[in-house]
Order: sequence, then structure tokens, then C-alpha cells
Amino acid sequence: MGQLQTDLKQFEDAGLKIVGISYDTVETLKQYTDKNKIGYLLLSDAGSKTIDAYGIRNTEVKAGSRVDGIPHPGTFLIDQEGIIRAKLSEEDYKIRHTTVALLEASIQLSQKM
Repeated sequence: MGQLQTDLKQFEDAGLKIVGISYDTVETLKQYTDKNKIGYLLLSDAGSKTIDAYGIRNTEVKAGSRVDGIPHPGTFLIDQEGIIRAKLSEEDYKIRHTTVALLEASIQLSQKM
């Protein structure tokens, strides 16, 4: 999430909006946003319903544990009608997509439309 903030202007210049979704509580996300000066919207997915709907829940985590509901990292490019047009995801939570990869995917998406 921090890298997205670092590169936020590049996304905005490309006409893209960033929204993060986390299984964390609203309070936790507010603390994170304030501490890290995050300039894009972070939404709380308590219960991981959206995470499950997108099929990115880390099922290797023990049910009921402190991190139950955590997703694998994923980035979805969604058009103005709410249709998912591209998905970039990783199984390893330590791996994140680069800004270049996200911008290239959005350019490819716009060329197809």
C-alpha cells in the first residue's frame, strides 16, 4: 500500500483512481492512513466478504487466527461500469506489483476498449 502512495501522482496522471480493500477494521485503517499519510481511499472488508468474492483469501491461514481473512495481494483494474477488466495477483504476500506493471496493464486495457 505504501508503494501505491509513493506513486499516486503517476496513477492520477494516467486517469486512474486507487482504492484499497483490507480485512482490517476501520479504526486500524484510519491509524495506518494517518500514520503513513495515505492519499487514497482504504475500505474495511470486515468478515472478508469482498475478499472471498474476488477469490483472493489466503486459505493457508488457520481459521479463527488473528489473520484469518487476510487476502493474497491482488490488484484489479475495474472500469467505470464496475466490470473487472484485468487482475494482477500473487500468492506470496511479500510480492507486490510495480507501478510500471500496473500502468502497462491499464494502457493495454484502454487500448482494447
